[in-house]
Amino acid sequence: MDSAAEELVARARTGDRDAWTTVVERVEAGDRAVWSALVDRYTSLVWSVARGLRLSDADAADVHQTAWLKVAERIDSVREPERFPGWLGTLTRNEGLRLLRRRGREVPDDDPVEVTPAVEPGPEAIVLEDERDGTLWQAFSRLSDRCQELLRLLVLDDELSYDEVAGMLGVSIGSLGPTRARCLDRLRSSPEISRIRSGDR
Repeated sequence: MDSAAEELVARARTGDRDAWTTVVERVEAGDRAVWSALVDRYTSLVWSVARGLRLSDADAADVHQTAWLKVAERIDSVREPERFPGWLGTLTRNEGLRLLRRRGREVPDDDPVEVTPAVEPGPEAIVLEDERDGTLWQAFSRLSDRCQELLRLLVLDDELSYDEVAGMLGVSIGSLGPTRARCLDRLRSSPEISRIRSGDR
């Protein structure tokens, strides 16, 4: 990876309008290094938005690929480069919804993401961790679609501003905090999470 390209994208991430303008201009001009740095930096956002629509792995991969193809095709239409993350999130969400419409709005079951531990635990620890993660995802899947989407997007708060998340969800920025708190309260009060907190399995 080109370090200068990485630095440019990292600077843009801080909200630097001039850096974002340069990123968009260089991608539009076919700069492969900047394109690679941009994809590397924001691929997690694309995946998160796609998975937030409860797509299967295969469908999420299709949306991921299509979203980046659309970015390459439409990068010249970005009028406010500093809003690129929100634009990318909205584009990805629209592609995911388009795919769901083509499939008759069939929504697959959640497929929990595997979390690889940093150190290798023993067999008992692995079983306990798998049980805990499965229970957490089960509780998360019982939340409303709106809560799931909101929480997935806000996990990426270092990439998306509250303003961008509000725009993607079509709500006022002032409602995000209270809605997030209500969603987390529902998650914490679910029977599954209560069992984890009490130590029952």
